[in-house]
Amino acid sequence: MRLLVWCLLLYIGYRLLKSALSAEKSTGAARRAVDEETVRDPICGVYLSRDDAVVGTLEGTRHYFCSLDCLEKFREQLDHTSQS
Repeated sequence: MRLLVWCLLLYIGYRLLKSALSAEKSTGAARRAVDEETVRDPICGVYLSRDDAVVGTLEGTRHYFCSLDCLEKFREQLDHTSQS
């Protein structure tokens, strides 16, 4: 009977420890997701992390793009509006 009680207590302790460790892992992933700031590409509207973005600067303001193509389109739009 004692052996059965010990086995039950060990099993409960194992389950508690396992759930505590999995909760810690999920909060670590959530914390990393919050730390990554997302930005929106002004041309195509795609959201991406600031670390993955292509950066363009206009009059001291940084603009973030998903690709060099969107950066070039942005520059073309600026050229067309400044020529008008």
